[in-house]
Amino acid sequence: MNPIVRSRDRLNFRSLLTALCLTLTLVSFTGLGPAQAQEQRLRTLTVTGRGIAAIPTTQTQVRLGVEVQGKTAAEVQQEAARRSSAVVELLRSRQVEKLETAGITLNPIYNYETKPSPQITGYTATNTVTFRINTQSAGTLLDDAVNAGATRIDGVSFVAAESAIESARKQALKTATQDAQSQADAVLSALNLKRGEILSIQVNGASAPPPVYRQFAGARAAVADATTPVVGGEQQIEASVTLQISY
Repeated sequence: MNPIVRSRDRLNFRSLLTALCLTLTLVSFTGLGPAQAQEQRLRTLTVTGRGIAAIPTTQTQVRLGVEVQGKTAAEVQQEAARRSSAVVELLRSRQVEKLETAGITLNPIYNYETKPSPQITGYTATNTVTFRINTQSAGTLLDDAVNAGATRIDGVSFVAAESAIESARKQALKTATQDAQSQADAVLSALNLKRGEILSIQVNGASAPPPVYRQFAGARAAVADATTPVVGGEQQIEASVTLQISY
């Protein structure tokens, strides 16, 4: 074969091979797809906003108890059951909310001065009742509960109504979301950037704190204090929202 023809064939083969390699390289780059390419270039900003909504406390949550001591277990258990039934019946007649009873517990009373070992000298029976009522009616009801058989008022706390708490929760979430967006806009504006899409939303909390009971030395002291009007009492609902935003 003519040498010149062979040389041309080699050149054509090399050109074809080079073109094929370039084509495969382009295919491998374009094979990533627009979604993967965008993911590689995606820039995000994460901000957390907070919101607080304050609502007035209109209800009183009470924890009271019946405590009876006696020489025999049967005696104190029967008396505690009688008093507890009278108190619960009174509370139901006043249509209190969230009425719960813990049940009667019985414990022995020991005399540790006896030798060679402590001796049982009697028994104590207790029962605890919790409920909610409008604050305006709390003082009178507590007095009546003591007359019905309650021997202890372990604590009183002031809370908002459930409907008010739910409305405050929504408002706190809205405020927290707006706060997060405002923070993001401030940061991006300082960098001459624009806010893109919201990629994720995380609600970190928007619930009312548990009631904090105020302790009292005696039942009558609690009744006297509960009759005092509560002025300006508030309950705060706090929410936190985290946004991940593209830019």
